[in-house]
Amino acid sequence: MRSIRDTNKQVTRDEAFQILGRTEYGVLATVDKAGQPYGVPLNYIVLDNAIYLHGALEGHKLDNIADNNKVCFTVVGYAEIVPGSFTAKYESVTVFGKAILVDETEKIKMLKELVRKYSPDFVDKGSKVIEAFKDKCAVIRIDMEHVTGVKKR
Repeated sequence: MRSIRDTNKQVTRDEAFQILGRTEYGVLATVDKAGQPYGVPLNYIVLDNAIYLHGALEGHKLDNIADNNKVCFTVVGYAEIVPGSFTAKYESVTVFGKAILVDETEKIKMLKELVRKYSPDFVDKGSKVIEAFKDKCAVIRIDMEHVTGVKKR
């Protein structure tokens, strides 16, 4: 993996994981058989040193992962344009890893954590939704191989 060009902006691994933990959405980048890139914004969770995503049982991202499971996932934790200075303040994290579909046990664990992150006041209701829809969604785990974060404030 390449090193970050401006190491003064690089954050520690712990800071990168803090950014990942508090950010709501990221962009998953995959590549199809013909080499065409595809990026899709998704909500996610970080659990057991992996990133988890969910979605439909079929579609573009799953087709791409089936052909090439190497992926990139990027989040922007903060961004502010500073017009008079012709610059920006920001923080972001980029993760490289391999994506795999998980089994039902891991899927349910992830979906429960997803409810806790995005709907903490509705955990009981979320459990019922999970039970009703667990067989109608796929869960992808990204095993993180390389994580970098940058910040400029």
